Formats: sequence, structure tokens, C-alpha cells
Amino acid sequence: MEELLQVGVITSTHGIRGEVKVFPTTDDAKRFRELKDVMLDTGKETLSLEIEGVKFFKQFVILKFKGIDNINDVERYKRCPLFVNREDAVELEEDEYFIADMIGMKVITDEGEEFGTLKDVMETGANDVYVIRRADGGEVLIPAIKECILDVDIPGRLMKIHVMAGLV
Repeated sequence: MEELLQVGVITSTHGIRGEVKVFPTTDDAKRFRELKDVMLDTGKETLSLEIEGVKFFKQFVILKFKGIDNINDVERYKRCPLFVNREDAVELEEDEYFIADMIGMKVITDEGEEFGTLKDVMETGANDVYVIRRADGGEVLIPAIKECILDVDIPGRLMKIHVMAGLV
């Protein structure tokens, strides 16, 4: 399982005092109020940044990091992802999982047949949709509803599904 979980991506600077505009990749952007620090992946190194201020603007989160007080200091971090350590992640409810823990899981049917591998999770308004890559290279979209997703075993890296008529 991943030790770092992505919570957002810096999209641009905000103002001239070192603030950044972040697109949240977590399902609850308000969680940024509780965060004390984040890990910034520059592609070459990982920096630990302490959060000094949090504001919200439309679908974005505006963050101010301690010690970064100038637009020139944050300009180079555009398009860089922000992560938190797993122990700082939000508590999950029953039947909730981190997407990072699910990608790559083996998927089988309720009849025990190998169906494919979970490639991606699309977050939609009503429910998530799982993108499953079949052995033949094709993809199947399965809605993440109780009628289709029967069991998710994170430690065993296995998902059991029921394929409803018309989905394949």
C-alpha cells in the first residue's frame, strides 16, 4: 500500500505573497483545514511544507506555506502534486477505500472467473465507476454500487463483482 496519498495538485500561484491555488484530489476539500503539513513532489525531490493558511475559492483551495512569502518562490511548483502521510489521512467509513490502494487489484466475478484488473476509478456525481482492463486489452466500466461490487479485499488485492446484464 502507498505510504503517501495525494490530496491535491498545485495549479497556479495566487497573488504575489506566495499563495498557491490547489485543485483538490480528495473527496472532501474541507480536510485541508485540518492539515498541518503536506509533502510536495517536485519530480526531483520531496519537500515537507507547513501549511500556514487555508482559503477556498470556487472548486480550489488556496494554500499559504510557512516561509514562502513571494510569488517567485512558488512559481516553480506549478503542476506539482501534494501528498500526506497515510497516518495523517482521513478516517475511512465502512466500504470506503483509498483509490491508490485499489488500482491494480485483480477482479473476479461472483462465479469465480477472472475478469480483469482495476485500472482506474472515475468519480462521478452519483457513484464512482471502476475501469477494469480485460485480459484481451478491452475495458469495461462497472458502477461502484452494492449490486455490482460484492467484496473488496485490500490486503488480498482482490475485488469480487457481479456483472449485471448489459454491462459487458
